[in-house]
Amino acid sequence: MKVIEVSEFGGPDVLKLIELPDPPVGPGQALVEVAVVSTLFIDTQIRAGAATAWFPTRPPFVPGVGFGGTVAAVGPGVDPGWVGRQVVADTGAEAGGYAERAVVEVAGLVPVPDELGLPAAAALLHDGRTALRLADTAELLPGRRVLVTAAAGGLGILLVQLAKSAGAEVIAAARGKRKLDLAAEMGADAVVDYTDPDWPAQVRKSADGRGIDVVFDGAGGEIGRAAFGLTADGGQFFGYGAPSSTFANVGQPEADRRGVRKFGIELVQLGPADGIRLIERALTEGAAGRLTPVIGATFPFERVVDAHKAIEAREVLGKTLLLVGAK
Repeated sequence: MKVIEVSEFGGPDVLKLIELPDPPVGPGQALVEVAVVSTLFIDTQIRAGAATAWFPTRPPFVPGVGFGGTVAAVGPGVDPGWVGRQVVADTGAEAGGYAERAVVEVAGLVPVPDELGLPAAAALLHDGRTALRLADTAELLPGRRVLVTAAAGGLGILLVQLAKSAGAEVIAAARGKRKLDLAAEMGADAVVDYTDPDWPAQVRKSADGRGIDVVFDGAGGEIGRAAFGLTADGGQFFGYGAPSSTFANVGQPEADRRGVRKFGIELVQLGPADGIRLIERALTEGAAGRLTPVIGATFPFERVVDAHKAIEAREVLGKTLLLVGAK
């Protein structure tokens, strides 16, 4: 079978298409014919060697932690009724998702509702789970002021939808007109371009001069730090994004002084049971039309280098997917 391998840390060009034997299927496992691979910004950071403090992965390895496909075979002790079902699965820290076929524990399979389809399900696999975890913790209420940074990414656009559906006043911050237009289309009440040095003042103006009750920061770095400064005393700050290679530098003493409840990346690092429950819920919400992933770009499997380049260049709106078998 064909897989994408990273033989050494580096730029997108270290991603190589190679042949490996099909993986064996053991007890309690299933073999999935992969159709769609979920790509994440963190995939690019792991490939580059910029995330070794958070992830143990070292070359050589097959990247990718999630996919959608069809169950082709099952191991001993597994209900044969799984064969032929469309599913999504998270491979976890073991990676291995950039492959034509993958073996996973059957306990980690999540069936895809017929109304949804594999691309949308794969787009919701990680971002839907994470968005629901963040929104649940924030306890969004009508009238609350919510700021979402990196608002036109796969996760950010779902948070905009969830906050708006809860009745919150949503301010979306992103980079460039295309991304701001998307955030507005998906429900944001106001949009702010953080390439403008004066963007925090624009957020304050959109919030009628008041602080922000809930900040979802998917940008990190200096943008995240500025977003924390906009958080109202007694508000909530969720700093889970680091596309700038650093999370927002927010000290606990400062948060305590202002009564801000601060949450980091650990909030969305879920155990298997909680992860499966939230994935199932995300797919249900997607099938019902209450949560809409934006798939901004798809690339054939063999063009994985182009996919990573597009992600790193911040060119894509919403989610980027790899299509296995596409030309």
